[in-house]
Amino acid sequence: MAMSAQEIEGMIRAALPDAKIEIRDLAGDGDHYAASVASPAFAGKSRVQQHKMVYDALGGKMGGTLHALQLTTSVPK
Repeated sequence: MAMSAQEIEGMIRAALPDAKIEIRDLAGDGDHYAASVASPAFAGKSRVQQHKMVYDALGGKMGGTLHALQLTTSVPK
């Protein structure tokens, strides 16, 4: 079962409430998304740590319910 962009955004927002989040469905199939997440919580963290924070927010859905997520993270300017 696929996830909606709203579900993905909601899960990320629950973990990173101050984040600016943009989700795009890349293939129109509900399985392949691109997400851009900018959060002050990423300050001082490596890109790998930032991505892990987002994956943790998705509660193990990556690779299962959510097949693919092209992720871009940043600290707001």
